[in-house]
Amino acid sequence: MTIIAAADGSALGNPGPAGWAWYVDDSCWRAGGWPHGTNNMGELMAVLDLFRSTAHIPHEELRILCDSQYVINCITKWMPGWKRKGWRKADGKPVLNVDLLKDIDRAIAGRKYTFEWVKGHAGHELNEAADERARAVATAYQQGVAAPTGPGFSGASGAAAEPVPVHAAPAAASDAAPASAPAAKAPAPSSPLPASKLDRAPRLHSEPTLFGESGIFGQADLFSELEDAAAPELTPEELVVALERELLRPDVRADIGRIGVLLHPDFAEIGQSGRFWTRDAMMVALEEDPGEHVELELLSADRLSENTILLNYRSLAHSGSALRSSVWLLERGQWRLRFHQGTPES
Repeated sequence: MTIIAAADGSALGNPGPAGWAWYVDDSCWRAGGWPHGTNNMGELMAVLDLFRSTAHIPHEELRILCDSQYVINCITKWMPGWKRKGWRKADGKPVLNVDLLKDIDRAIAGRKYTFEWVKGHAGHELNEAADERARAVATAYQQGVAAPTGPGFSGASGAAAEPVPVHAAPAAASDAAPASAPAAKAPAPSSPLPASKLDRAPRLHSEPTLFGESGIFGQADLFSELEDAAAPELTPEELVVALERELLRPDVRADIGRIGVLLHPDFAEIGQSGRFWTRDAMMVALEEDPGEHVELELLSADRLSENTILLNYRSLAHSGSALRSSVWLLERGQWRLRFHQGTPES
């Protein structure tokens, strides 16, 4: 028999109150979270807890539905290389969320499993249910109320925790998250909330893009999450400019998790050659080269609608300058880059 389950994570502020959940059906799901964590931590923890919750039936195959290619790639592509390098990335820096990844590495040993990417915002029943529960836990920690843990998997050791007050939950989590975090029971929420992640695409060639002039873009191994840039005193236009500046920093471009948060699931770019770039293609390229440092000289920031801002600016780098336009969309409280185009100045 194959067990089909969706796994998802949620963070309000990223980092901020965070939740995770896996879901098989209404009688078989589990959730938890932290007062302070990241979306990627939640995504990884959901997968880890699913493996742990089914450890008593190791002969059963798991088919895990996931809308995060960060998680899928971590487990199916990158972990073997990281382990060989002592859990360090290609640039020699430590892998983020390493404690969770090491726990997952141990939990999947000898198990039969496959991952299937599912698109968020698509009404996928299991994905929506997992997202709903993960976000409910994050919201509960944000509001200081009881958080749902779910019934868990029948026969699993370590049943869901009894109700505990949220203020008794673990202290703020870091990227190297604790293996688990208690949460309190509460009725499961009713209205699902969509999630958003990425689409697949091929590798890139050399040309100017949002991320600067680059031979094939740079080097890196991108991971983590966007820290909350939404300072209350900033206007939406100021916030979007700050996020655009963030995207122009090599350390941000060298972090898949952060880029994954900032780029809209339907992100697109038209390069100098006229080639159409997708979100996943951009992320694959940035894995190899995050490019050089780029400064931003703002030309205009126009509010096209309540949820849409157009930026026009000049980028300045050692390799030259370019005129650029970016369209940012507000989605579930997070501004995300939907479209970009750049033209080098002669």
